[in-house]
Amino acid sequence: MIPVGVIGASGYTGLELIRLLERHPVFQLKVITSRDLAGKSLGESFGFQGKYRELIFEEPIPEVIAEKVKAVFLCVPAGTAQELAFFFINRGIKVVDLSADFRFKNVELYQSTYKITHRYPQLIEKAVYGLSEIFAEEIKDAELIGNPGCYPTAILLPLIPLIKGGLIEGNNIIVDAKSGTSGAGRKVETYYSFCEVNEDFKAYKVASHRHTPEMEEKLTFFAGHRVSVVFTPHLLPINRGILATIYVKYKASLESLHSYLRDFYRNTPFVEVLPLGSYPRISEVRGTNSCKISLFEDKERAQGIIISVIDNLAKGASGQAIQNLNLMFGLPEDMGLPQNPLFV
Repeated sequence: MIPVGVIGASGYTGLELIRLLERHPVFQLKVITSRDLAGKSLGESFGFQGKYRELIFEEPIPEVIAEKVKAVFLCVPAGTAQELAFFFINRGIKVVDLSADFRFKNVELYQSTYKITHRYPQLIEKAVYGLSEIFAEEIKDAELIGNPGCYPTAILLPLIPLIKGGLIEGNNIIVDAKSGTSGAGRKVETYYSFCEVNEDFKAYKVASHRHTPEMEEKLTFFAGHRVSVVFTPHLLPINRGILATIYVKYKASLESLHSYLRDFYRNTPFVEVLPLGSYPRISEVRGTNSCKISLFEDKERAQGIIISVIDNLAKGASGQAIQNLNLMFGLPEDMGLPQNPLFV
């Protein structure tokens, strides 16, 4: 058994990690932290009834945690994560960071996007971007993973292979994406309250979302030239799930792009390229670590259209984090991760 900890375990991504780790045959959850819930059990705080129901939330004291684990998941804000990652990495403990502190290779881009000074640029050099299917070989040798944002996961999985293969143009990619409210985290704000979200549908952070530079950096790397993305996120009146509609210019036939993408993901357990004409649905991936992708084409207007769906809490965060840690420890990447959806 490999002992692991979840730092910042009372938020949505932390709780999702606990739910998924419950069924993992190798990773053993030894530490969960929360300043607000320290001293209380999972069962007492959230009604958990599984094997971790008596596990007690601890204060996030790195020196104490390091004595108990071989790996940690950091579910803490950007800026805080880099300090913890520096501490744990220097003690030989593997780190999967679910904040944005290690998603960028360009330190200046990170700092201008998040308005935070990065104190450990040397760790950015060591960190691997945790888009599991794309960087699997690098992840296997990594000590530190920057887990991707939820929107970038849904958008980059279809785009990176096509950009890398030179099958789509890299300018003026337009993304219209929708997310469930859990993507904003456990916030006590009027904007995310039930009456403000239910029976409504709204755009937010238009032309200013922090995931845009993240996506552009990765696409530019694979294209070998500047790639631009126009990204508009929307808030869906559902708890979890992302549906991204991506508009691109195809450089080859729809059939050849579809064949290429299917072949690219043929040996991956979690990415499915659907038959032409099929529509992916959030309900088909809810609660799973899966991504479903469909390709379409408006021939009269020479417009390619890609639709991608994931669960933002699973494939977009905690599920992918476990997939990455599986790879880091030489385990099957799908170990302990559900593939059957919570369809209703």
